[in-house]
Amino acid sequence: MTSADTVVQAKQSLVARIAARAGGGVMRVVLLLIGLLWLMPTAGLLLSSLRDPAEVDLSGWWKVFTDPGQLTFSGYDKILGNQQITDSLWTTLAITVPATLLVVVIGALAGYAFAWMDFPGRDWWFLIVVGLLVVPVQVALIPVAKLFGEIGIFQTTTGVVLFHTAFGLPFAIFLLRNFFAEIPRELLEAARLDGAGELRLFLRVVMPLGGPAIASLGIFQFLWVWNDMLVALIFADSGNPPITVALQQQVRQFGNNIDILGPGAFVSMLIPLAVFFAFQRQFVAGVMAGAVK
Repeated sequence: MTSADTVVQAKQSLVARIAARAGGGVMRVVLLLIGLLWLMPTAGLLLSSLRDPAEVDLSGWWKVFTDPGQLTFSGYDKILGNQQITDSLWTTLAITVPATLLVVVIGALAGYAFAWMDFPGRDWWFLIVVGLLVVPVQVALIPVAKLFGEIGIFQTTTGVVLFHTAFGLPFAIFLLRNFFAEIPRELLEAARLDGAGELRLFLRVVMPLGGPAIASLGIFQFLWVWNDMLVALIFADSGNPPITVALQQQVRQFGNNIDILGPGAFVSMLIPLAVFFAFQRQFVAGVMAGAVK
């Protein structure tokens, strides 16, 4: 190799390094811009909830940056004093937490059974579960409402929890079954040779390895149930509704009641955001594991 070839290769290597660094910098800037655009509605809602209703009617939320003196917490004081809103938050928690736990627990048990246990008709039952994924919620509203009315749980918290659990299970079973099926068979056989039964094997081996997928499922289910309005509007108690229905009732009763709607909507976002950020590492790990597999 001549000295000229060495110089050319050195220049090409230098250009490649510069291009890689420039590309990485540009990508970071693009991702940062996308993140800011994604967060802009949330920031706008927060700033609007901190403004006086009269100011909201006159100008947009961005005026806060030129006149920060208009920020006030009076709207949140009204929220804390609004019994309907505070009760609706507890109702939403009473619906969301059981619906999420039931889906995660039952989905994990069923996913393990479909992945590693032999029983008659296993593949056919799993095909039925996959088929239930395409059933829209709207199709079942009237039949399930009649059924719940006959057994006495229509417009109750129990009815809403059961509805969300039933419609969350097909996806949960499908997701966890596929994740559990990727666990090395040798690992499970080694645990069985050590005397582990199915329950102990599930709790000590499968559950720890499936933690990322279970966390991802829990986040999806929690967000879906917390933000639901259609099912809550039909099946929940109209006298003690979840937060989504309570905010909708505020619109219907008082029109553009921004001093209640703005703070109420932002408060209703805080708990899902807290759940997501608390489990974001497990969520990312579950997504990446599914992508690799």
